[in-house]
Amino acid sequence: MILMNQEQQKQLFVQYIQEKKGIIYKICQVYCSDKTEREDLAQEMVYELWKSFPRFDPAYRFSTWMYRVALNVAISFYRKEKKTISAIPFSEALLQFEEPTGADPENEKNLVLLQQFISRLKEIDRSVILLYLDDKSYREMAEIIGTTETNIATRLNRIKDKLKQNFAQHNHH
Repeated sequence: MILMNQEQQKQLFVQYIQEKKGIIYKICQVYCSDKTEREDLAQEMVYELWKSFPRFDPAYRFSTWMYRVALNVAISFYRKEKKTISAIPFSEALLQFEEPTGADPENEKNLVLLQQFISRLKEIDRSVILLYLDDKSYREMAEIIGTTETNIATRLNRIKDKLKQNFAQHNHH
C-alpha cells in the first residue's frame, strides 16, 4: 500500500467500508439469524478488515479482498465458542445498517425462504452461493474461497440442486 499516515488510511478504509457494506450485510444475513449476533459479526468483520487493511494490495479489487476476509471471519466466528468482540477504532456509525426493505411481499417471502435454505448449507457452500448471488465470476469465487474454478462449478451445481429440492418440498406442503 502507498505510504499514508494513519489518519489517511482510516479515511480511505471508512470510505471503502461505506461503499461496500452491503457485502458485510449479506454475509451476516446468511450466517446469523439473530440481529444482535449479526451486529457482533459485522463488528468483528470490520475489525479484521481494519487489522489486515495495511496488507491490502490495491492491485486487487477491494470487494474481492473484502469478501475473502469477511467470509473467513464469518466461518471462524461460528467455530469460536466464546465470542468476544474486538473493539474497532471508529465511530459506531460505520455499521448502522438498515435492514433493506423490499416492496414485493411475494418476492420477500421467497428471499426469506432462500436465506433460510442457505443458512442450512455447509459453511463453505454458504460462501459459494452468496458469491454466486452477487454475480461473481467463477474465477473470482475461486480466488476468494481459495479453491479451483472446477471445484466452484461442481459445488454450485450441487447447491443449486439442493436449493431447488428445498423449494419444491416447501411448495408441496
